[in-house]
Amino acid sequence: MFFDLLVGIPVMVLCLVLQAIFVAYGLRPYIRHMRRRTGRESIWHNTLLLSLVMLVMLLGNFVQMSVWGALFLALGEFDDFATAVYHSGVNFATLGYGDMVMSAEWRLLGPLEAANGILMFGVSTAVMTAIVTDVLKRAFEQRHQG
Repeated sequence: MFFDLLVGIPVMVLCLVLQAIFVAYGLRPYIRHMRRRTGRESIWHNTLLLSLVMLVMLLGNFVQMSVWGALFLALGEFDDFATAVYHSGVNFATLGYGDMVMSAEWRLLGPLEAANGILMFGVSTAVMTAIVTDVLKRAFEQRHQG
Protein backbone atom coordinates (compact mmCIF):
# COMPACT_ATOMS: atom_id res chain seq x y z
CA MET A 1 0.00 0.00 0.00
CA PHE A 2 2.76 2.45 0.91
CA PHE A 3 4.50 1.81 -2.41
CA ASP A 4 1.23 2.52 -4.26
CA LEU A 5 1.16 5.92 -2.60
CA LEU A 6 4.81 6.57 -3.46
CA VAL A 7 4.00 5.89 -7.11
CA GLY A 8 0.51 7.44 -7.24
CA ILE A 9 0.96 10.72 -5.38
CA PRO A 10 3.68 12.09 -7.72
CA VAL A 11 1.39 11.29 -10.67
CA MET A 12 -1.43 13.16 -8.92
CA VAL A 13 0.89 16.15 -8.44
CA LEU A 14 1.92 15.97 -12.12
CA CYS A 15 -1.76 15.96 -13.10
CA LEU A 16 -2.38 18.98 -10.90
CA VAL A 17 0.42 20.85 -12.69
CA LEU A 18 -0.91 19.73 -16.08
CA GLN A 19 -4.40 20.91 -15.14
CA ALA A 20 -3.02 24.30 -14.12
CA ILE A 21 -1.24 24.58 -17.48
CA PHE A 22 -4.39 23.67 -19.41
CA VAL A 23 -6.48 26.10 -17.35
CA ALA A 24 -3.98 28.86 -18.10
CA TYR A 25 -4.01 28.06 -21.82
CA GLY A 26 -7.78 27.61 -21.83
CA LEU A 27 -8.32 31.02 -20.26
CA ARG A 28 -5.92 32.84 -22.59
CA PRO A 29 -8.37 33.24 -25.49
CA TYR A 30 -11.09 34.38 -23.11
CA ILE A 31 -8.87 36.94 -21.41
CA ARG A 32 -7.63 38.17 -24.79
CA HIS A 33 -11.23 38.49 -25.94
CA MET A 34 -12.23 40.43 -22.82
CA ARG A 35 -9.43 42.94 -23.41
CA ARG A 36 -10.58 43.59 -26.99
CA ARG A 37 -14.32 43.22 -26.62
CA THR A 38 -16.56 45.68 -28.38
CA GLY A 39 -19.59 45.14 -26.20
CA ARG A 40 -21.69 43.74 -29.03
CA GLU A 41 -20.46 40.16 -29.29
CA SER A 42 -22.92 37.77 -30.88
CA ILE A 43 -24.23 34.63 -29.26
CA TRP A 44 -22.19 32.68 -31.81
CA HIS A 45 -19.01 34.45 -30.81
CA ASN A 46 -19.59 33.64 -27.13
CA THR A 47 -20.51 30.05 -28.03
CA LEU A 48 -17.31 29.65 -30.02
CA LEU A 49 -15.26 31.12 -27.19
CA LEU A 50 -16.82 28.84 -24.57
CA SER A 51 -16.44 25.83 -26.88
CA LEU A 52 -12.75 26.57 -27.31
CA VAL A 53 -12.25 26.72 -23.55
CA MET A 54 -14.21 23.47 -23.09
CA LEU A 55 -12.10 21.72 -25.73
CA VAL A 56 -8.89 22.80 -24.02
CA MET A 57 -10.21 21.57 -20.65
CA LEU A 58 -11.25 18.21 -22.16
CA LEU A 59 -7.86 17.87 -23.84
CA GLY A 60 -6.21 18.50 -20.48
CA ASN A 61 -8.31 15.79 -18.86
CA PHE A 62 -7.50 13.36 -21.67
CA VAL A 63 -3.78 14.08 -21.33
CA GLN A 64 -4.03 13.29 -17.62
CA MET A 65 -5.87 10.02 -18.34
CA SER A 66 -3.08 9.18 -20.78
CA VAL A 67 -0.44 9.86 -18.11
CA TRP A 68 -2.18 7.43 -15.75
CA GLY A 69 -2.57 4.94 -18.62
CA ALA A 70 1.15 5.18 -19.38
CA LEU A 71 1.88 4.48 -15.72
CA PHE A 72 -0.37 1.40 -15.75
CA LEU A 73 1.35 0.19 -18.92
CA ALA A 74 4.82 0.79 -17.43
CA LEU A 75 3.82 -1.19 -14.34
CA GLY A 76 2.83 -4.12 -16.57
CA GLU A 77 -0.85 -3.95 -15.68
CA PHE A 78 -2.00 -3.91 -19.31
CA ASP A 79 -0.60 -5.19 -22.59
CA ASP A 80 -1.32 -2.16 -24.75
CA PHE A 81 -1.69 1.59 -24.36
CA ALA A 82 -5.29 1.74 -25.63
CA THR A 83 -6.48 -0.70 -22.98
CA ALA A 84 -4.50 1.11 -20.28
CA VAL A 85 -6.02 4.46 -21.29
CA TYR A 86 -9.51 2.94 -21.40
CA HIS A 87 -9.07 1.62 -17.86
CA SER A 88 -7.62 4.96 -16.84
CA GLY A 89 -10.61 6.82 -18.29
CA VAL A 90 -13.00 4.62 -16.33
CA ASN A 91 -11.07 5.39 -13.15
CA PHE A 92 -10.56 9.09 -13.89
CA ALA A 93 -14.26 9.64 -14.61
CA THR A 94 -15.17 7.56 -11.52
CA LEU A 95 -17.32 5.21 -13.61
CA GLY A 96 -16.01 2.04 -11.97
CA TYR A 97 -17.25 -0.42 -14.61
CA GLY A 98 -15.23 -3.27 -13.13
CA ASP A 99 -14.75 -4.94 -16.51
CA MET A 100 -10.98 -4.64 -16.03
CA VAL A 101 -9.25 -4.66 -12.70
CA MET A 102 -5.64 -4.18 -11.78
CA SER A 103 -3.60 -6.65 -9.80
CA ALA A 104 -3.78 -6.62 -6.02
CA GLU A 105 -0.30 -5.12 -5.98
CA TRP A 106 -1.41 -1.92 -7.75
CA ARG A 107 -5.16 -1.74 -7.16
CA LEU A 108 -4.90 1.26 -4.82
CA LEU A 109 -3.87 3.33 -7.85
CA GLY A 110 -7.47 3.08 -9.12
CA PRO A 111 -9.02 5.03 -6.23
CA LEU A 112 -6.10 7.48 -6.29
CA GLU A 113 -6.78 8.18 -9.96
CA ALA A 114 -10.52 8.46 -9.29
CA ALA A 115 -9.88 11.05 -6.57
CA ASN A 116 -7.54 12.87 -8.93
CA GLY A 117 -10.05 12.72 -11.77
CA ILE A 118 -13.00 14.05 -9.82
CA LEU A 119 -10.88 16.96 -8.60
CA MET A 120 -9.63 17.76 -12.09
CA PHE A 121 -13.11 17.53 -13.64
CA GLY A 122 -14.23 19.84 -10.84
CA VAL A 123 -11.55 22.36 -11.75
CA SER A 124 -12.56 22.16 -15.43
CA THR A 125 -16.20 22.66 -14.49
CA ALA A 126 -15.32 25.63 -12.28
CA VAL A 127 -13.44 27.30 -15.14
CA MET A 128 -16.33 26.85 -17.55
CA THR A 129 -18.88 27.97 -14.94
CA ALA A 130 -16.87 31.12 -14.22
CA ILE A 131 -16.78 31.98 -17.92
CA VAL A 132 -20.50 31.33 -18.44
CA THR A 133 -21.28 33.44 -15.37
CA ASP A 134 -19.10 36.26 -16.67
CA VAL A 135 -20.65 36.13 -20.15
CA LEU A 136 -24.17 36.20 -18.67
CA LYS A 137 -23.29 39.03 -16.29
CA ARG A 138 -21.83 41.13 -19.10
CA ALA A 139 -24.82 40.42 -21.36
CA PHE A 140 -27.21 41.44 -18.58
CA GLU A 141 -25.26 44.64 -17.88
CA GLN A 142 -25.08 45.43 -21.58
CA ARG A 143 -28.81 44.93 -22.05
CA HIS A 144 -29.75 47.09 -19.07
CA GLN A 145 -27.35 49.94 -19.80
CA GLY A 146 -28.88 51.07 -23.00
